[in-house]
Amino acid sequence: MSHPDNTPGLDDLDRLAICDIAALPPDMLLTLQEAALTETARIKRLRDRLEAGIAQRYGAASEAERAAQGKTSGTVRIEDAGVVVIADLPKKVTWDQERLAAMAARIAASGDDPNQYLEIAWRVPERRFTAWPEAMREGFASARSETTGKPVFRLETRDR
Repeated sequence: MSHPDNTPGLDDLDRLAICDIAALPPDMLLTLQEAALTETARIKRLRDRLEAGIAQRYGAASEAERAAQGKTSGTVRIEDAGVVVIADLPKKVTWDQERLAAMAARIAASGDDPNQYLEIAWRVPERRFTAWPEAMREGFASARSETTGKPVFRLETRDR
């Protein structure tokens, strides 16, 4: 839907070519981006409310079904007036890193290979890496790779 002054609105973006959108004046791009962010927040709020209502309606029944199946997590199916409700309660497992390191040391000390039991992942926080002395960074440089993600552009007025 175009606005009264004939400027495009969010609903017009589907019919515009990307090059036409790119050619819009910066203030119009800013207005459209702010409108899209506002609409995204509104839709997220509505979806969160809908999901909360669904959880309230089917939470107890799905927990009862899970208990009947002897499960503490996972997926169960319940039916309500011909609608199948698939309720998933994902399992989240976390491991105490210090205890795992101690276990790996014990396994290695007994002559066994910890890699047969554990997956060990090493990481260097980027802030720490950039704070190291040059000689230290050079030693680690061959083990480091860098990629980029999708570019994000945020538009603001000059007075913000």
